[in-house]
Amino acid sequence: MSYLVEIHPDAIQEAAAAAEWYASRSQQAAEAFIAALDRAVKIISESPERWPAYLHATRRYLLRRFPFAVVYRLRPPIVQVVSIAHGKRRPGYWRKR
Repeated sequence: MSYLVEIHPDAIQEAAAAAEWYASRSQQAAEAFIAALDRAVKIISESPERWPAYLHATRRYLLRRFPFAVVYRLRPPIVQVVSIAHGKRRPGYWRKR
């Protein structure tokens, strides 16, 4: 069973900004980043409890090739993606979402 995925508007903006940054350096890197995010969301939707608890009642999926994490909450039957967080930003900056 796959969960429905709801993505917070700020998380969409974070992903778009990161993709733009990668595209300004390499279109290939931007495409790889977007593919990695798509893959992460698909995997999370299929098995959201697979990743450990994180901050503020969330879980996170770390991207392998990029310094980002998909931070999400499980609210059956929905997975809420609250942030596409860069690994060097302060942890939990997204907690009020």
